[in-house]
Amino acid sequence: MVHVCTVVPISMTVGANRIVPAVAIPHPFGDPKLEAKDEKMLRRKLVEKALNSLKMDIETQTVIE
Repeated sequence: MVHVCTVVPISMTVGANRIVPAVAIPHPFGDPKLEAKDEKMLRRKLVEKALNSLKMDIETQTVIE
């Protein structure tokens, strides 16, 4: 499981094993200040990071930067 979140300590408290920090609480998968093209690239990068983390062998909670 991968938890994409904006508040990493909460994810750690609830026991998420793979944690990907997101952008901001109101916009976890985007940044409305960016141009549409740049925001799409940001979203894609976050999703790819989360999906790639599923391939990782981990033993403890891990924050994927």
